[in-house]
Amino acid sequence: MSNDPHPRRDRERPGSGDRHEQDDRPEVHEVSAEGAAWLASAGTYPQDTLDQWAARPATPHVLPCGTAFDVVNTPALFGRAMLDRLWGEGPGSGPVASHRGRMLLFAAPGTAHRLPALLRWEEWGPGRAGVPPLLCHGTGDAVTVPPLAGSTPDPGGPEGSCSRWVVAPDTRRPWLPGPEILLWASVRAARAVAGAAVKVSIFPGPDQGAKVYDVSRRR
Repeated sequence: MSNDPHPRRDRERPGSGDRHEQDDRPEVHEVSAEGAAWLASAGTYPQDTLDQWAARPATPHVLPCGTAFDVVNTPALFGRAMLDRLWGEGPGSGPVASHRGRMLLFAAPGTAHRLPALLRWEEWGPGRAGVPPLLCHGTGDAVTVPPLAGSTPDPGGPEGSCSRWVVAPDTRRPWLPGPEILLWASVRAARAVAGAAVKVSIFPGPDQGAKVYDVSRRR
């Protein structure tokens, strides 16, 4: 497994050719037509899904995982910390949604199977200080995604929270991080939360001069 968090930086992805533009990319809350087509491709009948969205664009929708994407489901604050690392020090992220007080990071198919194994191998899990449980959704699972545009009240989240896209899909082939990249981001986020209490053997210590990145101002 490579320790390099940037192995796919040159894949076709908005902003991938300019690190400055990438770091300053704003949050995108509305799904484009191409992004909706990609989301719908996860199901058995994509056109039916698109028709339902056309009729009820403000309604959340349940989509299966394991074909077009997997999803890594994190507590909201830890998910933000992961995005800090992915966009501030790494290759960026795929689509990301906020739902029921948690963050949904869309990942490459197969991530849901591989990432827990990598976490166990590193002896890094919810029993260690500052490390929350990560729920990995893959083949056989489904997730509820926010409406294509705007947001809806989030009854399962904190008071006043909304179900919304943080980084909405805007292409038919969005770049998706794999398990190694999300492991790297998880480790960096855990170190930020727990400091020296989190020990990971295969990764170097955090860069003392690392730039502080606030994803909420860039998306």
